[in-house]
Amino acid sequence: MSLFWRIFGLNAVVLGFATALLLWAPVTVSVPILLTEAVVLVVGMGVMLVANGALLRWGLAPLERLTRLMTTVDLLRPGQRLPVSGGGEVPELIRTFNAMLDRLENERATSSARVLLAQEAERRRIAQELHDEVGQSMTAILLVLGRAADDAHEPLREELHQAQEITRESLDEVRRLVRRLRPGVLDDLGLISALSSLTHDFATHTGLRVVRRFDADLPALDHETELVLYRVAQESLTNAARHADAERLEVGLARADGAVTLTIADDGRGIESAHEGAGIRGMRERALLIGAALDITSAPGSGTRIRLTAPLPRK
Repeated sequence: MSLFWRIFGLNAVVLGFATALLLWAPVTVSVPILLTEAVVLVVGMGVMLVANGALLRWGLAPLERLTRLMTTVDLLRPGQRLPVSGGGEVPELIRTFNAMLDRLENERATSSARVLLAQEAERRRIAQELHDEVGQSMTAILLVLGRAADDAHEPLREELHQAQEITRESLDEVRRLVRRLRPGVLDDLGLISALSSLTHDFATHTGLRVVRRFDADLPALDHETELVLYRVAQESLTNAARHADAERLEVGLARADGAVTLTIADDGRGIESAHEGAGIRGMRERALLIGAALDITSAPGSGTRIRLTAPLPRK
């Protein structure tokens, strides 16, 4: 039965019931109408409207559920589907909407993968240029300043030493940026070493206490999974330093049933707004890249816990 005939049938039931009452109930209408007759008609009309509204709500309930899902669906949280129920055209509409979500999620995952891969390639290019061009130039400046300071007299020697120290600090900062753009230790020594280096540098620059809890029997992961885990940890630490007002962070990497779980928890003020910023949405896009699940739990004053569960690669 189509939606049109479904609504028409519900209205016909209500009107037919009202007509039956008028035919067999001891109700008459005088001219001019009496007060009691007017009251009976008004009450009857009210009963018909209530009955019609209740039947229409029952008949259109699947559409209301579909509408609520449409307003809340987020392609960064895949798997949201509506159970097929109802009659007539409603089940077909729900199936079509679910199929559309399947296509959109697949297209979003594919496009996100292209964007993230292009982003990583650009990071590598910039890091290489910083290392080869800026780093080498600043190293040459350090050597020139050192030779000039050896031949100079006071107070010029002291000023050259100060310039040399400033240049050395700038070179260290450039190297730190290179490590953030392209974690070479991840390629050379693996995920555990990369996370250890990341958390050590984070604690050194922010002064926060970082506790590391890494399982010793972690399985081998493909490079793409390791990169996503590393980038999520990197973004989580950056958000904690900027917004959490925390004193202590805990970074854990453990093996679960058929998956590896990365956990970053802080004792900060928590996320006060329900709106997710670009950083969190970027982490969700990275999670989709490897089919991982990202769960964020936070409450004002209770800190924030970010958990990324990545499936193990198929053998």
